Amino acid sequence: MHKTLYALSLLAVGCTQQPAEQAKNPFSSGQWIDLSYEFSDETPYWPTSGPFRLNTDFEGITPGGYYYSAYNFCAAEHGGTHLDAPVHFAEGKWSTEQIPLENLTGDAVVIDVSEKARTNSDYQVTVGDIEAWEKTNGPIPDQAIVLFRTGHGTLYPDAKNYLGTDERGAEAVAKLHFPGIDPEAAEWLVGNRKIKAVGIDTASIDFGQSKDFKTHQLFYGANIPGFENVANLDKVPTKGAYVVALPMKIKGGSGAPLRIVAWLQD
Repeated sequence: MHKTLYALSLLAVGCTQQPAEQAKNPFSSGQWIDLSYEFSDETPYWPTSGPFRLNTDFEGITPGGYYYSAYNFCAAEHGGTHLDAPVHFAEGKWSTEQIPLENLTGDAVVIDVSEKARTNSDYQVTVGDIEAWEKTNGPIPDQAIVLFRTGHGTLYPDAKNYLGTDERGAEAVAKLHFPGIDPEAAEWLVGNRKIKAVGIDTASIDFGQSKDFKTHQLFYGANIPGFENVANLDKVPTKGAYVVALPMKIKGGSGAPLRIVAWLQD
């Protein structure tokens, strides 16, 4: 009888310890999805920005007989997969290094409008799109990171198709065509939901033909940072992913290159 009780007590201890072990390593079972594009001379940039450049400082065998390589890179803050800090469009709001890590990490939801945007490169996510998502999935949770999938990422990095033009210079801005988030949808999210950040698989959270970038103004005025040119959103579920979005920590920056990933737990 005593041996049986002892065995049961060990089993009970084992059962209580297992969740504790899992809590120590929440990433023990699942997979990481890379939501970042690589940076290269093919990376699309805004027509008024310079391209990404990687120049060789040294590459080869040193006088000491060992291989060594080092490079210098030059890039605009806003190109490729990148962060928009709130100060980008809102004076006095967070610059890149001021954004709390809590606002760059957290549970994510994906709102898919790719079917509507597939035949309309100027499509703007509407309040109705968000409400339809919530009708199926429930209200967007507090402190969520909201990612919008337009399907436009399948055209990356072909600038002519992805941006609407591969021309450079200020005159080319008027020729930009890609989906974005309607300002009314941005205003609705700011006023009705408590979200940490917003992201999209296009070059801007405002659609390409925007003249006033009102969506930028609304989100960033509320200190809600943005992630642009987010990759692989087709691999992220509607709910259940955990996102980590870490930008280069540029002091006083209005944005930065971004390495963003999603964790999908088994």
